[in-house]
Amino acid sequence: MRSTRWLNRLHAIWACLSPPAAAFTMMSDTRVTGSVERGRRLAAGDFLFAGHHLPAPGLDIWDLSMPNAEFEAAVHGFEWLDDLTAVCDFQTNRLARNWTHDWIRRFGLGAGSGWTPELTGRRVLRWINHADQLLAGQGRAKSDAFRRSLSAQTVFLSRRWKTARRGLDRFEALAGLVQGSAALSGMDGLMRRASRALARECGSCIDSHGSIASRNPEELLEIFFLLNWAAAALRLAGRPPEDAHRAAVTAMAPVLRRLRHVDGSLARFHGGGPGTVDKLDWALANAGVKGAAARRQQLAMGYARVAHGRTTMIVDVAPPAATANAHASTLAFEVTSGLHPLVVNCGSGEALGRSWRMVARTTASHSTLDVEGYSSSRFAAPGGAMSGGAERIVHAPARVTLERNDYNDGTCIVAGHDGYQGRCGLNHWRRLQVDPEGCNVHGEDVLLAASDDGRKRFDSLLSAQRLEGVPFNIRFHLHPDVEAEADEEGRDVSMWLRNGETWRFGCRGDVQLALEPSDFLESASSSPRATIQIVLSGFAMEYSTRVSWILAKATRSGGVIQEDELARG
Repeated sequence: MRSTRWLNRLHAIWACLSPPAAAFTMMSDTRVTGSVERGRRLAAGDFLFAGHHLPAPGLDIWDLSMPNAEFEAAVHGFEWLDDLTAVCDFQTNRLARNWTHDWIRRFGLGAGSGWTPELTGRRVLRWINHADQLLAGQGRAKSDAFRRSLSAQTVFLSRRWKTARRGLDRFEALAGLVQGSAALSGMDGLMRRASRALARECGSCIDSHGSIASRNPEELLEIFFLLNWAAAALRLAGRPPEDAHRAAVTAMAPVLRRLRHVDGSLARFHGGGPGTVDKLDWALANAGVKGAAARRQQLAMGYARVAHGRTTMIVDVAPPAATANAHASTLAFEVTSGLHPLVVNCGSGEALGRSWRMVARTTASHSTLDVEGYSSSRFAAPGGAMSGGAERIVHAPARVTLERNDYNDGTCIVAGHDGYQGRCGLNHWRRLQVDPEGCNVHGEDVLLAASDDGRKRFDSLLSAQRLEGVPFNIRFHLHPDVEAEADEEGRDVSMWLRNGETWRFGCRGDVQLALEPSDFLESASSSPRATIQIVLSGFAMEYSTRVSWILAKATRSGGVIQEDELARG
């Protein structure tokens, strides 16, 4: 790590000594829009990066006392430039120009922690995208310094992009290199090499189905967006993207469409958040790939999507990747009604520190079943030989099965996994059925000892626990905007969405229903948002334990869940 930092610094200094480009040959036509709310907070001196909140009114962004490396990296990456320019008033435009030119003055000769391939790529993309605002009304000296710094950063990327980690980091470095070399004169050779390198990365990191190894929907969106951004720059420069580049974009577009809820947000799985709706809309429109490319029954990167009426349900029906960010979320699901999320997963705790990050990866932080409080996948100990210094998943479900049927009366998904087989001999099966109007989600969770070995293991565990049974919990994490209240009998929960829509939850089986606290984790927040989860707790005493439940929109029979409807669940 230290040698990498030293080499980055050395190459940054060499790049700054290279002859600068004579002029811009074009400006970016990609108008990345940030958050007006975040831009106004920045203008007021309210800094929130990497989960850390730092109020410092009147302080220059480069004079902040950086709380950690992640915060500092976010500042040097310049994504905040999107937010300031989204406001586009006198104050935010002035701050955008001042902070950018101040970076050049302080760090433009190779100093500081911002000279890494991924941060440099991210920064170059923003500088070129917002160059018209950053250079408006500036004198010759500042404009020349801006151009020289862009030239140096582009040369640095040409020398160091290979050292970026495979995946999103390397795509950021290469997209910045493509954009920089296309926008500056005299860099045609760099642009050609960058375009070919980007195509090779597409071929090695994105499979023919448009999936990436991490199975993180938001990471897929970011890579898709970068590929479209780079493709737009290449076309403006008169150089069409390579075949592998175009093929990757074509394959990814239908996958992302199927990972979206009806409100436009992405499903929150494997460290990914909801994404930025405008960013995805632009990328999909720019890709020019028609939405009919994906069939209804197809899985998208290991997820099944069901959409009826105003309701969407997205289910994780594949094993997690053996990566340091994968979650133990097999058979977890999310449900959105119109523009309002109802059942969610807790999300990624990446921005809130290591403890929250690990909590977020457990099965209990997802809307699915856990046995004895254990996760369906096991994590390596920190720093262990198998983990590579991180808590990688070292034991995931070996077999995940799926059967999907689309009928006139809705869609039924039956899926199962053997993640608990080794511990207690039980497999988890889940049946989910959504009616054609999207008003009812019938569910059934089954713990089944299906094999002789499984029954022996289960019997042994029962004996060790003196026949008290194997405890399990079925969790339904609710979005923070959902209000919930249980009835006096503790068998039914009423839920109210912000638009006044009412949903009801009911269950059958030998379980206890409770409303318990939960946390909703967002990368743009410095602390978790408090929310509620519905928890069904019980004990598996036999080889087959079944729990039926239903989520029903309160539109029939005065909003009361009928016994025959629950029985069908």
